[in-house]
Amino acid sequence: MSFAFGIGIGTQNQQGEWLEVYYQQPLLMPDATLVEVVRNTLNCAAGNQAVEASAEQLHLLAEALRQAGQVEQANLAEKAANSTRPVVVTVLDADNTAASTPEVYLKLHLISHRLVKPHGVKLDGIFGLLPNLAWTNEGAIDLNELPERQLQARIEGRTLEVKSVDKFPQMTDYVVPKGVRIADTARVRLGAYVGEGTTVMHEGFINFNAGTEGTSMIEGRISAGVMVGKGSDLGGGCSTMGTLSGGGNIIISVGENCLIGANAGIGIPLGDRCKVEAGLYITAGTKVALLDDHNKLVEIIKARDLANKPDLLFRRNSQTGAVECKTNKSAIELNEELHANN
Repeated sequence: MSFAFGIGIGTQNQQGEWLEVYYQQPLLMPDATLVEVVRNTLNCAAGNQAVEASAEQLHLLAEALRQAGQVEQANLAEKAANSTRPVVVTVLDADNTAASTPEVYLKLHLISHRLVKPHGVKLDGIFGLLPNLAWTNEGAIDLNELPERQLQARIEGRTLEVKSVDKFPQMTDYVVPKGVRIADTARVRLGAYVGEGTTVMHEGFINFNAGTEGTSMIEGRISAGVMVGKGSDLGGGCSTMGTLSGGGNIIISVGENCLIGANAGIGIPLGDRCKVEAGLYITAGTKVALLDDHNKLVEIIKARDLANKPDLLFRRNSQTGAVECKTNKSAIELNEELHANN
């Protein structure tokens, strides 16, 4: 059983190097018959392969797929045969470290198409395979080729708009998941998982390999590696500390029905039904005063000891400046549970 498959239409630079690839219908765990037909038709060896296919090969592949009952992929291959851009057929037998740009793009598509969740595919080493590009109104352009393209556009009476210079494109140029609202599409990268019912407001941001389960209002930043549970909201300007922004090897996550207030932030994974007061940033080493039902101090602990615990309210004492934690459950019981796990 192969891991993933996709017929992609991409962009190459003048040296024939892949810059990006668009997969309209990526497949996770594709049918064995489909993979066999592809390998036989394109003379593709076993293992993880990204094969550039000619129009003739794509016509032959479309016919072979149709005879094998793989109608959707056959139709896609037939359409791709008429592409003016290069076409790549990518087969991943296993979820190994990617070896080519088309392989990386297929994995990012799997996440944004909601076929796998963040941390569901191996993405180590991808930065070296993602070229830094000019993302323009005419598509991806190699930075070394950009000045000539800009000049040519001016000569022809056009303006070439450079929307960003980055390794990652915006997700919506490749896929728009069902049931979402995204106010500023430039702030959601390809490789983001945006669950149905999610609203991303203008200041919201979702990085690759991160996202939401759904029914969330995102006005803050979801960093790489962070997953937000259903019903949780991120207030304006708040942030989550991802593995690329200081979180180290700790996988930060937000449980269900949580609220991170405006300009707040977390460096620990939150359990379900937790709240973080506006403006309060909690890191793993933050000293937290654990309070009982009468606001009496039980113990001072580090925030990392409260990771993944549900029903917590984090706040800052306006008089002393101390970070405090109250619980919907008894703080005494929580304290005994914490020490029992040591």
